[in-house]
Amino acid sequence: MRFLPFIVSTAITLLLIGALNRKWGPLPPLGKFLSPQTGFWQNAEPIGKDYNDELSLPGLKGKVEVWLDDRMVPHIFAQQDADAYYAEGYLHARDRLWQMELQTLAAQGRLSEILGSKMLGYDREQRRMGMGYAAEAAAKEMLKDSSTRMMIAAYTAGINAYIKGLSYDELAVEYKLLDYRPEPWSAVKTGALLKYMSYDLAGGVDDLEYTNARRLFSAADFNNMYPDRNDSLDPVIPKGTAFDKPVKNAVMPSDSAIRHVASLLHFKQDKPDPDNGSNNWAVSGSKTRSGAPILCNDPHLGLSLPSLWYEVQLHTPTMNVYGASLPGAPGVVIGFNDNIAWGVTNGSEDVKDYYAVQCRNGVKQYLFNGQYHDAQLRIEEIKVRGEKSYYDTVAYTVWGPVMYEDRYPAGAGIVGQPTLALRWKAHDPSNEILTFYKLNHARTYEDYLDALQHYTCPAQNFIYASKTGDIALWHNGQYPMRWKDQGKWVMPGDDSSFAWQGYVPQTENPHIRNPARGFVSSANQQPTDSTYPYYYFGYYDMFRGKRINERLSAMNQITPQDMMQLQNDNANLFARAALPLLRAHLPEQSLTAAEQPYWQQLKSWNQTNSPDSKGATLFYLLWEHLKHRIWDDELMNRTDSATLVYPQDNASLLWLIRDSSMHFIDDVHTPQKETLTELVQQSFAWVADSAQKLDQHLQLEWGSFRGTDIRHLTRSLPAFSRMHLRTGGGTHIVNATKETHGPSWRMVVQLGPTTEAYGIYPGGQSGNPGSPYYDNAVTDWSQGKYYVLHVFTEQQRDDPGVKFRMLMGPEN
Repeated sequence: MRFLPFIVSTAITLLLIGALNRKWGPLPPLGKFLSPQTGFWQNAEPIGKDYNDELSLPGLKGKVEVWLDDRMVPHIFAQQDADAYYAEGYLHARDRLWQMELQTLAAQGRLSEILGSKMLGYDREQRRMGMGYAAEAAAKEMLKDSSTRMMIAAYTAGINAYIKGLSYDELAVEYKLLDYRPEPWSAVKTGALLKYMSYDLAGGVDDLEYTNARRLFSAADFNNMYPDRNDSLDPVIPKGTAFDKPVKNAVMPSDSAIRHVASLLHFKQDKPDPDNGSNNWAVSGSKTRSGAPILCNDPHLGLSLPSLWYEVQLHTPTMNVYGASLPGAPGVVIGFNDNIAWGVTNGSEDVKDYYAVQCRNGVKQYLFNGQYHDAQLRIEEIKVRGEKSYYDTVAYTVWGPVMYEDRYPAGAGIVGQPTLALRWKAHDPSNEILTFYKLNHARTYEDYLDALQHYTCPAQNFIYASKTGDIALWHNGQYPMRWKDQGKWVMPGDDSSFAWQGYVPQTENPHIRNPARGFVSSANQQPTDSTYPYYYFGYYDMFRGKRINERLSAMNQITPQDMMQLQNDNANLFARAALPLLRAHLPEQSLTAAEQPYWQQLKSWNQTNSPDSKGATLFYLLWEHLKHRIWDDELMNRTDSATLVYPQDNASLLWLIRDSSMHFIDDVHTPQKETLTELVQQSFAWVADSAQKLDQHLQLEWGSFRGTDIRHLTRSLPAFSRMHLRTGGGTHIVNATKETHGPSWRMVVQLGPTTEAYGIYPGGQSGNPGSPYYDNAVTDWSQGKYYVLHVFTEQQRDDPGVKFRMLMGPEN
C-alpha cells in the first residue's frame, strides 16, 4: 500500500502536465505561458538591461554597426544600402514583429486564422475589397524595379533571419497569449501593409449613402448637404494661382442623369476614420530667425500601442537619412537627410467608385457593352482557427471585385439590392516604395520631383524643403479624370462610357514652389479654388488649414520652438465660426437659473480647447446635440432603413449661416414645425443638465471629458494600454486629437548648415509591454514635448549619446 500515494501523486502530476500544456478555450497552454523559463515572465526587460550585442547573420554582405541612443533609436551604419535595409528589417522584427504580422494579417483578411470565427465577417470584407489581390499586384510591381527589388529582398531577409532564430521564450507576449508562431515574411506582406495604409487614407467613400440621398432629396438639398468645395477658406494652393488649360475634359454620357440604381441601398460599409489626415508646412528662410527653411509634419492617424511608427537612421555611402519608418516596410517614410526634408498629408480625393453590374449564372458572368463576359473567379480560402476553412468565391469584373451581392451577408435577405463591383485605384499595380527610396537619397528639387512620379495611391500632399533654400508642395497621386459628379453615387456597370477617362497628367497636379508669402502648407483642406480645371471631390477639413495659414502669415523670425507651439495649437476656429450663430438663437432671458452658469462659461470661453477648458466641452456637447436634432429624423431614424451619412460639420454650419430656417430644422416626426431657436434652446437645456452631472464627477474639463486613449492593438488588453491622457485639441483643430486618434508623429526640421531636428510619437521603440521603451514617450507627447533627433556621423562613435552598440556581420 505504500506505493499508492506515489501512484496517485504521479497520476495527478501527469494530468496537470497534460492540462497545462493544452489550450482551454481562448486561453493559451498555461504550462508554457506561466513557465518562468520560457513563458511571459521572459518578456519583462529589466531597467538597465545591456543591449550591446554581436551577431553573425545569414545573408549580410558586409559588417554593420547599429548604435542605440537613450530612446533605443537605432542608427544603422553600413557600407552598402542592401545591408542597411537588412539591418532595418532585423530590428523592425526584433522590436515589432507581432505588430507587423497582425497588421498584415488584418490587411489580407486572415485574422480568423489566429482569432477564430468571430473575425470571419471582417476577413470576408477584406477579401471582397480585393486587399489580397492588391497586395500581390503591389509585390510584383516592387520586384520589377532593381532598386526596390534590392530593398525588399534585403529587408525581407533581415526579418526572416530574426524569425528563424526565435525560440519560444523570445516570442512576443502576444504570440504566447494567442498561442501561435510567426510565419516567414515576404514581399506580399509588405505590399499588404502599404495597401492597408491605402485603405486607411483612401478607402472611405460615401457612394452608397450619396446614392440614397440623391433619390430621397432634391438636387439643391443634396448640393447643400454634400458640397464639392467651398472657396471661402484657404485651399492648399493659394487662391488666385493660375492653372494651365486642361489637356482634355472628361465627357459625360448623355444618359448619366437618368441612369441610377432603382432601389434604396441597405449595405453597411466599414470605413476608416474620416479624420485620418495630417498637417504639414514649410517656411522659407526669409521668415525664420536663422535664415534657414523649417519643415514640419504631423500625420493624424489612429493611435495604438505599439505605435505605428519606428524611428531610425540609415547611413551608407549613398544616403544618410533619419525619420519615421513603418515596421513592415523598408526605408524612411517621413524624414530628412543631409540635403532635404519632406513630409506628407492626406490628399483626400475620392479614388474609389462602385458600379452596379448585371450578372447571370450567379456572378460568373456580367453584362458589359451589350455582351456577357466571364468573370474571373478568385477562390478565397479563409482558414478559421479550430474550425474548417471557409471558402468564398469573389468574382472580378472589368471594374474590379464584386463587393456586394446576394451571397454576401451585408445585403442578405434584402430584396432588390444590386450587385456592386468596386473600382479602386489601390488595386492597380504601383510602387510607392520607389518614391521613398528616391526621397531617402534625394539631394535636389529635381530629385524630389523624380521621386513623386512613382507615387499613385493614396494621394498625398508632399511637402519639401532643402538646404539650398527651396520650399515646395505637390498635391500628388494619380487622380481619375472625371466629369462633374462622376463617382459620387453608384454608376451603371454595363457601359464603358461610365469608366474613368484616364488620369490627370502628373505635371498638372496642383503644386507650388517658393511662393511670395514665404510658406507652403496643407491640412487636408481643398487643394485648390474652383478655377482648377479638373473636377474632383473628397472629404476636406476647412479650419485647420485656415488656422495654420493665419499664424504663419503673421509670424516672422520663426524658430523651431515656434513651430512646435503651432503643432500643439488648440485654437478652435470651427467654434469661432459657429458661436455667433448659436448665440443669436439662444436668448439669455430664456435660460433657467440652472442653465445660466453654463451659458456664462460658454460665452466667456476663449475658443481654445485646452485640457482644462470647460467651455470646450460645453461647445462640443451643444454642437453635437444640435446636429443630431437637425439631421437624425431624416437621415438616421428612417422607416425604410436606407443607408445615409451626416453632412460634414462645415457644410451644416455654412448652410445654417446662409439659411437659419432651412427645412431640415423641422422634425418630420412631430406635428409642429420646429425652428432653429427652439432646437438651440432645447439642446442647451440638455447640455446644462449633462454638464451638471459631469461637473459633479469632475469630468467637465475637456481633458477629462474627452482626453485620449492609446489602446493596445488588440483593443482588449487594458494593461498594455495608456488610458485617459489629458490632452487638448480636437477635430478641426491644429492639435488634431480625438479619443483614440491624433498626431501620430510630430517632426520639426530646420535645414541650416547643421540640421536641427525635433520629433516625438506617442509610444516607444519597443513593441514589448514589458520593456521600459514600450510607452516611454506617451506622457511627454501628451504634454506637447519633443525630443532632439540625433543624427550621428561615423566619426561620433564615442559620442555620449550612443548608449549601446550592436555589431552585425555575415555568417561564417
